[in-house]
Amino acid sequence: MLASSISAVLLLPLLLLPHLSHPADPLRVKLEGSPLSHLSLHPGVGHLYVGGVDHLYQLTSDLEVISHVVTGPQLDSPDCLPPIIPQDCHSATPTHNYNKLLLMEEGQGAEPGSLIVCGSLFQGICDKRSLSNISQILYQTSNPVDTQYVAANDPRVSTVGVVITTKGKPVAGGADGVLGLMLVGRGYTSKGPGDIPPITTRRLYPTIPPRRAFSQEEDLGKLVVGSYSEYNNHFVKAVVHSDHVYFLFSRRDMWHKKEYRTYVSRLCTSDRSFYSYVEVPLQCNGGYNLAQGAWLGNHSGEPSLFIVMAAGQASTPVATSHSALCVYGMAKLDAMMLRAQEVCYTEGGRGSGGQEEAYIEYAVSSKCLRLPKDSLSEYPCGWEHTPNPIASAVPLQAGPTITLPTQLTAVTAASEAGHTIAFLGDQEGRLHKVLVRPDGSGDLYGSLLVNSDGAISADLLLDGSLQHVYVLSDDQLSKVPVSSCETQRDCQSCLSNKDPYCGWCVLEGRCSRKHQCQRHLLANHWLWSFEPTNQCITVQSLQPANQSKEEQAQVTLTVLQLPALKGAEVLSCVFGNLPPQPAVVKETSIACQSPAPELLPATPAGRDHMILPMSLMFGHVTITTGNMTFYDCRAASQLNQSSQCLACVSSVWRCNWCPLDELCTHKHSCPNQHIILNQRDISGPTSCPMVFSLRSSAFVPMSLSSTVVLEGRNLDIYMDGDPYVCVVDIEGVQFNLTAAEQTTSDNTCIFTCRSHKFQYPISHLQYAATVYLRRGHRRIDTLPGLKLQLYDCAAGQSDCSQCKAVPEEFGCVWCPGSPSPSCVYSKSCLSKPADTCPPPHITQVLPLSGPLEGGILVTISGSNLGTRYQDVMGGVKVANIPCVPQSKGYQISTRVVCELQSSGIRKVGPVEVAVGNVSLGQSVQMFTYQDPRLLDLVPDKGPVSGGTRLTIKGQQLLTGQPSDLSAFLGSHPCYILNEVKDSQLVCETSSSNRTSPVPVRVFFGKAERTVPNIPFRYLDDPVITDATPAESFYAGGRVVMVTGRNLDVVQQPKISVAVETMEVQRVKRRRRLAVLTSKQQLVFNPTVMMVSELCSVHSFSQMTCPTPTVSPELKVKGVWFQLDNVKIHFEKIKGEGFTYHQNPQLFPLNRDAPEAPYRFKPGGVIAVEGQDLTRAMSRLEVRAQLGDQECELKTLDSTHLYCEPPEVQPRSLDDNKLPSLKVFMGNLQVDLGQVQYDSDSLLSPVPLAAQIGLGAGTAVVILSVLIVILMYRRKSKQALRDYKKVLLQLETLEINVGDQCRKEFTDLMTEMMDLSSDVGGPGLPLLDYKTYAERVFFPGQQMALLIRQLDVPDSRKQTVEQGLQQLNNLLNNRLFLTRFIHTLEAQQGFSQRDRGYVASLLTMALHDKLEYFTEVMKTLLQDLVQQYVAKNPKLMLRRTETVVEKMLTNWMSICLYSFLKEVAGEPLYMLYRAIKYQVDKGPVDAVTGKAKRTLNDSHLLREDMDYCSVTLNVLVKNGLEVQPCPVKVLDIDTITQVKDKILDHVYRGAPFSQRPATDSLDLEWRSGQAGHLTLSDDDVTAVVQGRWKRLNTLQHYKVPDGATVALIPRLHSSGGVNQVFQTGEKTPMLEGEEEEGLRLWHLVKSSEDPEIPKHRKSSMKERERAKAIPEIYLTRLLSMKGTLQKFVDDVFMAILSTKRSPPIAVRFFFDFLDDMAEKHGIDDKETVHIWKTNSLPLRFWVNILKNPQFVLDVQVTDSIDAVLSVIAQTFIDSCTTSEHKVGRDSPVNKLLYAREIPRYKQLVERYYGDIHSAASGCYQEMNSTLTELSGSFASDMNSLVALHELYKYINKYYDQIIMSLEEDTSGQKMQLAYRLQQVAALVENKVTDL
Repeated sequence: MLASSISAVLLLPLLLLPHLSHPADPLRVKLEGSPLSHLSLHPGVGHLYVGGVDHLYQLTSDLEVISHVVTGPQLDSPDCLPPIIPQDCHSATPTHNYNKLLLMEEGQGAEPGSLIVCGSLFQGICDKRSLSNISQILYQTSNPVDTQYVAANDPRVSTVGVVITTKGKPVAGGADGVLGLMLVGRGYTSKGPGDIPPITTRRLYPTIPPRRAFSQEEDLGKLVVGSYSEYNNHFVKAVVHSDHVYFLFSRRDMWHKKEYRTYVSRLCTSDRSFYSYVEVPLQCNGGYNLAQGAWLGNHSGEPSLFIVMAAGQASTPVATSHSALCVYGMAKLDAMMLRAQEVCYTEGGRGSGGQEEAYIEYAVSSKCLRLPKDSLSEYPCGWEHTPNPIASAVPLQAGPTITLPTQLTAVTAASEAGHTIAFLGDQEGRLHKVLVRPDGSGDLYGSLLVNSDGAISADLLLDGSLQHVYVLSDDQLSKVPVSSCETQRDCQSCLSNKDPYCGWCVLEGRCSRKHQCQRHLLANHWLWSFEPTNQCITVQSLQPANQSKEEQAQVTLTVLQLPALKGAEVLSCVFGNLPPQPAVVKETSIACQSPAPELLPATPAGRDHMILPMSLMFGHVTITTGNMTFYDCRAASQLNQSSQCLACVSSVWRCNWCPLDELCTHKHSCPNQHIILNQRDISGPTSCPMVFSLRSSAFVPMSLSSTVVLEGRNLDIYMDGDPYVCVVDIEGVQFNLTAAEQTTSDNTCIFTCRSHKFQYPISHLQYAATVYLRRGHRRIDTLPGLKLQLYDCAAGQSDCSQCKAVPEEFGCVWCPGSPSPSCVYSKSCLSKPADTCPPPHITQVLPLSGPLEGGILVTISGSNLGTRYQDVMGGVKVANIPCVPQSKGYQISTRVVCELQSSGIRKVGPVEVAVGNVSLGQSVQMFTYQDPRLLDLVPDKGPVSGGTRLTIKGQQLLTGQPSDLSAFLGSHPCYILNEVKDSQLVCETSSSNRTSPVPVRVFFGKAERTVPNIPFRYLDDPVITDATPAESFYAGGRVVMVTGRNLDVVQQPKISVAVETMEVQRVKRRRRLAVLTSKQQLVFNPTVMMVSELCSVHSFSQMTCPTPTVSPELKVKGVWFQLDNVKIHFEKIKGEGFTYHQNPQLFPLNRDAPEAPYRFKPGGVIAVEGQDLTRAMSRLEVRAQLGDQECELKTLDSTHLYCEPPEVQPRSLDDNKLPSLKVFMGNLQVDLGQVQYDSDSLLSPVPLAAQIGLGAGTAVVILSVLIVILMYRRKSKQALRDYKKVLLQLETLEINVGDQCRKEFTDLMTEMMDLSSDVGGPGLPLLDYKTYAERVFFPGQQMALLIRQLDVPDSRKQTVEQGLQQLNNLLNNRLFLTRFIHTLEAQQGFSQRDRGYVASLLTMALHDKLEYFTEVMKTLLQDLVQQYVAKNPKLMLRRTETVVEKMLTNWMSICLYSFLKEVAGEPLYMLYRAIKYQVDKGPVDAVTGKAKRTLNDSHLLREDMDYCSVTLNVLVKNGLEVQPCPVKVLDIDTITQVKDKILDHVYRGAPFSQRPATDSLDLEWRSGQAGHLTLSDDDVTAVVQGRWKRLNTLQHYKVPDGATVALIPRLHSSGGVNQVFQTGEKTPMLEGEEEEGLRLWHLVKSSEDPEIPKHRKSSMKERERAKAIPEIYLTRLLSMKGTLQKFVDDVFMAILSTKRSPPIAVRFFFDFLDDMAEKHGIDDKETVHIWKTNSLPLRFWVNILKNPQFVLDVQVTDSIDAVLSVIAQTFIDSCTTSEHKVGRDSPVNKLLYAREIPRYKQLVERYYGDIHSAASGCYQEMNSTLTELSGSFASDMNSLVALHELYKYINKYYDQIIMSLEEDTSGQKMQLAYRLQQVAALVENKVTDL
């Protein structure tokens, strides 16, 4: 026994040791170099190696840093080849070094192992470092050659690698011919050498000279591809398995669907030439197509590839947040690859069914063959004659093991106890744990947040012991335990944890991994957590389950699945916290001894037992636990003090009662021998001595002497002589009464207690008092429930009926004695008790009216209304009509409820109640039978959803009680609201399931009334289709026009606003809310209140709703229309919410002195200044009132309101003498101050007295200088008259210009309102991208390069295309491209036009690689900056003198196309339409292009001429019928101008290219039935004067107003002079042509004729005068400018607004310019401002503003172009930094916008400043945008034609280009000249040196 105990104890420390050594919390270490990218583990030593940006780390297995190396930043440029010499590489800057490869190389022989480290610097070169100390460099090249460029030089491009050893030729210094190689997979980079294949083989050792480490040698393999950019593989993983190397990558499927897919490729490790290359696409079902991470592990004992895949975003390589784990068996993968090889070797790539199974990938010249069948077995790794590289057309499929709604980034896998567990890392820094089932399915059993600040890297590694996972994230390395078994402290939590690593080790009492449990191989010793059938060891049964705490006994446990013990090992039992007891095991039974009674704890108070846990122990380990109950008989008897014997022997425990000892015990004997056994035995409770009943009555009246008699039994056992006493307990007061004992023959004891008069105040009829018997100090048990019922008849019985209703056993009677009748005990009544009760007394009747049909309940209240319900049966009458009593409502003596019966006629009478057949009571109140009537219904219709308030009118509607009334519409209830009146009631309709008329019924109880002849009509619910406007200001009152259907169905439509209250902190705000509440309907809840306004319904389809007032301090949560029960939210109507804005502000007329009146000159307008006047208000909604008359509103814009007051000063509406100007905007009313009209005289009259005094005082002086004064006075009077006249003219002119401007603006806005409804959708005639690009890239050229075909013979087409493709590859080499451009620019014959043309050709050719194009452009711009910094930097980019400047123009055009389309296009189109509308309203000279309405003074038609507007009825065919369409033209328009205006009107909103050409139509004037006259600009009727011929006009033909005309197709050329239009280009005006010696003119002659006719000579003086003062005509420019101002502002704001984020291209390029300035030390802000202006406004926006036809499908005439030129010049002036000074000699165009340009300058400065101050770092976003643009528009570019055109320049300057390439050392390394010669040989058979 002792030996076995020692054995178990000695085993314990050994079992607990692993538990102590493996904490579950992860270790973490923060590292520099974010983002950390690679992690490697030295298997033998356990050291870790981490690579990040500019940093390398070496750490111990416990994450302690051993060594830290800084690798960057260093001076480098991806455009330059190392070594970097700053003088030769101008683009070199300090560059970060991103770690791209971190691989372990095993040592060979004496050679130590090394750590291979490759970075992104210096074209991706690598070095070797010591594994024991990474700061020690084993190999590094200082002058790498191009064959040593390994990794991608771009941080975003992936690189993977794997180290292998293979047999090679024995070499001196080599290790027995062992060859160390590194296979590298890398993506395509646009910078640096562009000819590095996707997969290459690199030499590691031996490196005997001339061999170099990491070099790509001729005898080492590489994957040859036709196009590096097309086959841009994104590599994920490289692994070695068996004799093969596998690469996992994703790329676009170039062979089939062009979608992105994941592939696995395989190579034999012995294959130097990549003959064995084969790849297979992987399919992870469910659309998961992009591999993110992979691991080669084992699944169910088989090698498998675990890959985490993400779903790609819509045909892009961008991963979404939907990921899956897919597992691919290597055996299946190899079989697929062998099948693809076999089919391509022997079956031409076709399967047995003829379907394609394999093909040749990577655009090489090989193809699948039909070799002998044994070719694969003979050449498993291929040979020179076998086709390669092979791709399988059939994917290897797998179902997702598990899917997650996050982007998975990493995976590793482990095997534990025969199970496969995968660990997955995700983008959010979480580690997920998955059990992979043998069938490939999986269970996610845990997730852990490792790093909340970054994604988990793809390198996820397990340590050597497989107990931890090393997790690398952005800036930290973590060591995470694979499981947390040791944290589970009990079996239940261990098994419920469902961790496949864990199980419960039974005898060790801990949660552990299987191998950590010493006896895990034995049954029932280790229970696996993930097995659902496993359960913890439990106690099935316990015998005995309970025992007395005063005894000790053997306890037997039954336990299933008990693990077997060895030899002398024993178990023990532990009860609670008591010492253990040895246990005896017999199969499944275990016997233990219960603890000694003195060891047990005390029984809890108020309980008769306690439960102790009983644990089965192995040493100190608890195997299982059960519960055992220990009961306490003494405590059981104490639970009921009144009957302890019964409590003892009736308990569930085996307790017995010793009556003489008053002891409850578990024993079967008592100290005094007498015992009463438990109820389970013979006698039980019946043997207990007790008082068991009352022999006297239990009812004892109060205040009357009464005797209580008790009966007892089994009392003979008490032999002492103590007397018995009766005890009565009334509310804690005990009454002790001596008892006389008497024994009957059956041994029953009768105890007669002394008589006693019980007196105690009680408030109710009876009270139950406790009664028991006592003998000495011993209380005799009393049967539970034995009570005395003390009662008082007077308590609660107030009348005779209530008294008689008391049960007879109480003996209560109604005693009529003095002082008043009362209810008393019968023996206490001194007089004769009343036999009968007084008649009923009725105090109240409800209701006092009822319908003739009865059917309602009448409630009668009073006294003596019977003692029971049967007393009044048949005894109730209402107005002498029987009323049937209802038992449910009857209350003894006080209330009767009866159902009214039909009377048939109107009756009035009292209510009578008869009790029995004797007494009768009658009410004072009179009850009326009446006949209610329904007369009318308002309204008679409502929506089927209900909610309509219905008013039912009638007579005597107050019949019965309100609760008796109910209303129905057909079968649908109508809920009665408010208080019912006698003449009407109001109810709210409920919903109906259909539309129909239904009768309106009202029930008065059961009586029904119907509204005669007026049914209620349920109609379709109202529908709202539109509601405008969608905004208001806080003051409300703005009218919302609502249109829809069935709006008139609604009785009280409302517009409601939900507003959220803020915390009310100030009293003022409480007052504001109080005012608001008093004015409107407000519904409050704790956080939200609702504000409503009633709407006005105008018709079936229209209603208006004033917006509710909302406090600006409240937040608007929603706006809706409440149409009875129909609730329609505003955003569901128009797809946008309703917006509340701040109230508009109107400033007083006299802002400086608000109290002073505003002086107004009659005939003008009042201008009111304000702010945000049009934000939520239109002109038609504003009303202005001056005094008692209206001030007619003329114009409203955001800052001004113009109104025209009456001619005569109105009267004031208040006590003031002067009228006030008040403006009404919705609910907003603003008093702007008083207005005083000025008198007509210019100078105020001088008072007469002053005139006399002045005359007398100056008389002497006047006489002395009379002659002088007279002469001077004459001259001065004349001058004063002239001055006043001019002053008056100027004032009149100013007023006229202002009025004209406002009138024109009003007309224009009306026109543009109609237009704006079309714009923004299909009405905006935007050009497609191809046309846009063609017009911007090649302005003015009509060769249509984008749609032209390659112009070469068919016989040479394929060869030429191949050569052009190689030229494309060359262009993708940055060195070649920059050399090519610089060489061309150095040639004298290379003109400026050629430079722009080549730049556009390059843009076309590289459009699918815009990211690369951008980098090249930046490189060239850096060179350009270098040139200008040396000269004058402010001149840079001013003109397009170089290729790169045109490239920049094209680049901006590409990047800003979407901005034009989405933002700037609409205001630009509105400006164009506004200009065209204004220009066309006035005369335009068809020959010179001069117009009366223009902004350009050089294009101003100065001459005055008479003209009038004419409306022509143009016949337009609309379907099958011809309808007249009115079109306004001018009578002095030429016929071509008339046709243009007609086409503009008919094809309004249509793109210009889709309407017929003007010269293809004739204008026909139709007068009467036969009068058809074709009108033409020039015919035989034309007027000829000398050498001048005038173009025909409508005035010439005398076409009247209202004439009917038609446009008909032109059958033949009329020989007249016609305008030739080209789509979107400027319209060439009718130039003065020599035509038979005649010159054409329209309105003015282009130059003066030297021979002036005599009758014209008289007007020469007038003409000279007009020319002398031309400014009088410049008012037309002012008028035009004022009219167009809003549209110009809109365009400038769209371009320069910073409210939305500026286009990414602008931010990117401005950042670049800032960097350039900083790099070259340019501190002058003006210089950088000029650069930005020259690159964006001057280079792009001015081009667009002057040529809207580049963006829009419109026609720009010379007159429109003249206006646009002024606006464009204004834009440029606004972008300059120089101060805008104007003087009398300034050009008129600058004078026009002199006031606006400073405001525009502020816009520009804010725009530049905001971009500069915004955080930079938009490069990544820019690159993403460029990638997207490349894919979006590349198909529109005709790249082959562009390449062919570029080749013409190569051919022209061939020798110079070749020489330039050969002179460059880097070019020599890349063999660029040689490759260009190959291109020349292919394109034009040029004989080269090849």
